[in-house]
Amino acid sequence: MFFPIRVRAEKTGEIRESQAPHLIQTVTERDIFEGLLALGFLEAPVLEESDCALSYENVKNCIVRIHMGNAYGSGVVFRITPEHIIIVTNKHVLSYWEETISFVQFPQGCFTEAEVLGVVQEHDIGFLAVDNREFDYQELESLQYVHWDMERYREMRAGDEIFCTGAGDEAEAGSLYQGSVGDMNYYIDDFEEYMILGYGYAKEGMSGGGTFDSYGNFIGMISGATMSGETASVPLPEIVKAYEEIVNGNSVYAGG
Repeated sequence: MFFPIRVRAEKTGEIRESQAPHLIQTVTERDIFEGLLALGFLEAPVLEESDCALSYENVKNCIVRIHMGNAYGSGVVFRITPEHIIIVTNKHVLSYWEETISFVQFPQGCFTEAEVLGVVQEHDIGFLAVDNREFDYQELESLQYVHWDMERYREMRAGDEIFCTGAGDEAEAGSLYQGSVGDMNYYIDDFEEYMILGYGYAKEGMSGGGTFDSYGNFIGMISGATMSGETASVPLPEIVKAYEEIVNGNSVYAGG
């Protein structure tokens, strides 16, 4: 909007109205994306009341499918930075990764290349990074990363409701399986580590997917399951520790 100002002519002393210059503030698409990111609008919401089915709707866009030739697995968007999307998955999933044939499929329909950042030797954890330049800004603004709450995690007890979700079969958008906590700190011989034992179900291809509480908080990552209805998930504290060491320890990928 223009606002008139009064100006006195130097020679005649006549007072006339003029117009102030119009100031234009330019906001780029990148500015908008980084603003949404800084304000937490790309973080998956959590519920105030327990509801696994509704929580799944809030987090399903955080789950990706990892294609590796004839093999596939799942991954969880753990963080989004101004430059990269950071995906956590299983170390055993990334053992199939080959740069020339592997790629990531996002639930929004995008297919992208990715780079392996590293794996943790003592836990079934690995990280991928996707360059944000693989997307346009409209696509970036449609992505989500998981919410986690360490205090809430420490309050979890046997019998609490949980659900597991992974990328699912080729024809499916995703998979949701409800269950309950068996033990938050159970030693599992097959993985030689303490994990979250759950009573529920997970199927082939869900390795690297997410385990959530009934409010939508990310509490762990699926590593395996039995035919008798037991699941094994890497605990949140180990994932956060690995993120700090592998991702935040690398200045190229660190960003919050």
